[in-house]
Amino acid sequence: MARKASLSGFPEYLPAERLVENHVLDTLRETFELHGFSPIETRSVETIEQLLRKGEIDKEVYAISRLQEDEAAKAKEKLALHFDLTVPFARYVVENAGYLNFPFSRYQIQKVWRGERPQEGRAREFTQADIDVVGDGELPFRYDVTLALVVVDALSKLPIPEFKLRVNNRKLAEGFYLGLGLTDTAAVLRSIDKLEKIGAERVAEELQAEAGASADAAAAAAALELAQIRTEDASFVEQVRALAAKYSVEHELLDQGLAELAEVIEEASRRAPGKVLADLSIARGLDYYTGTVYETVLVGHESLGSICSGGRYESLASNGKKTYPGVGLSIGVTRVVARILSQGFAQASRKVPSAVFVALTNDEGWSAANDVADALRARGIACEVSANAAKFGKQIKYAEKRGIPFVWFISSDESGAPVHEVKDIRSGEQVAADPASWMPPAEDLHVQIVRAEGL
Repeated sequence: MARKASLSGFPEYLPAERLVENHVLDTLRETFELHGFSPIETRSVETIEQLLRKGEIDKEVYAISRLQEDEAAKAKEKLALHFDLTVPFARYVVENAGYLNFPFSRYQIQKVWRGERPQEGRAREFTQADIDVVGDGELPFRYDVTLALVVVDALSKLPIPEFKLRVNNRKLAEGFYLGLGLTDTAAVLRSIDKLEKIGAERVAEELQAEAGASADAAAAAAALELAQIRTEDASFVEQVRALAAKYSVEHELLDQGLAELAEVIEEASRRAPGKVLADLSIARGLDYYTGTVYETVLVGHESLGSICSGGRYESLASNGKKTYPGVGLSIGVTRVVARILSQGFAQASRKVPSAVFVALTNDEGWSAANDVADALRARGIACEVSANAAKFGKQIKYAEKRGIPFVWFISSDESGAPVHEVKDIRSGEQVAADPASWMPPAEDLHVQIVRAEGL
């Protein structure tokens, strides 16, 4: 039976579900650090002025204030919760530029807040995991390739179905549009970005009505043809060249974008075959992307939307004449975890971290039971001690409900010396054990995240 949230859009997990989420978070942290990304955390609030620099998002922003706030407080001092991690990261880079080593590679895993209509895959409070590489004045293009490979590595380790990292290049698209005579490239990109939502026919209508293609239906048709090119290797280059020849399109940006996208796809197809796709429909409507753009979908779960997206931006932030170009990707952790849980892609092997439950023969033995627990914990074995000396059957049932695999018993021999035994409550096997040396099987030492068959 599905649980109903008391406050829509603010997910809360049961302990076993939280263990699955922790597995996802730990996997991402470990993978990002293996690739040399440094962790940072920024404050949860920014000034409203700072947040609104990104564009028309004011309806989504949660403003915050003290109940007794002075009404005369300056507008520049008013605060709001951040709605993504890019805006605070841009501020962080500018404020700490003198202390950072560029190119600066960071990962950041934090909650963000957006006041949008809750639905599956969209919450009002959710966790994002971002990675970015930022340069001081310039940033080599190869980081665009690196980011794609890092994300593929991270997602491949998660208990999710097959996925596709779809990649395009804004230079390629804009150069092609300019070569067609479509000068309002931003409008064309916004229309193409709606292709999967509204279909080719309506996009064509929108291109003619709003994107400068009204006088030339062929230009709209050509833009749509470009958007339909998809390959898992660099063969898209030949297809684009053929399309450009068909419509007599020539432009320097087109050539540059083709070369850059080919570099990403060629390396990705070698290192992660079948995971990365050149998809020329990917536009990413946000205007600050200037080159490579990425979107990621779960195969068979496309209705969920993108689980990971981002791109190249020539100016993440600026400080006077100094600019900080970068490339970054953001994983929607809450969106991914919600789908893992709702579809049963993975589950925790037990509800609690404890591998051992130390039972009590009598209440006087509680201190001795804690001595056993301390000895086990010293070797990294998670355990808990019974709070009272209930019947053994009741204590075993307590452990069983939580999935704790082992119950530890303490008794005395004829001389009064303690006797220790441990029982695997799954098999019923009970053996003598020494608190100073006993270890559970490796698979029982920590909670395991068990993947569904086929993943």
